[in-house]
Amino acid sequence: MRPELPQFQPRDPGYAERVRASFALQQAMRLIGAEIPVVEPGYTEIHLPFKAEISQQHGFVHGGVVGMIADSAAGYAANTLTPADTSVLTVEYKLNLVAPADGERLVARGEVVKPGRTLIITKAEVFAIRDGKWTLCALMQQTIMAMHGKKERAA
Repeated sequence: MRPELPQFQPRDPGYAERVRASFALQQAMRLIGAEIPVVEPGYTEIHLPFKAEISQQHGFVHGGVVGMIADSAAGYAANTLTPADTSVLTVEYKLNLVAPADGERLVARGEVVKPGRTLIITKAEVFAIRDGKWTLCALMQQTIMAMHGKKERAA
């Protein structure tokens, strides 16, 4: 079930295209096979199908990969609310792994908690989905820095 989200107004009418273009620049997301199918004001989802190359020794998706998609989902949720000339950068995050990431796919839901001009507070939940059952496997709180006038660059 989708969470009830606060109503935020984007400052850039082209926010969704800008966020998707930024996501396409992330070689790390491409490497693990992640996608960003949901981009809404203050909210994004990153979906990640299971593949053996991202698993750890017990066969679960590695906790570092769980952190990657939580970080990106919440960071892009923040980016939906920034002006068109602004990129974002993670300042810090706290991740709790609450269950094994044991699923056919993972979904990271990133959400803005408190938007600000320079600092944006976000959160993310990551779910492991197996046989239609959603299991919460991680919770994250994050601080994002809005970098006004700073363009992104491809590797």
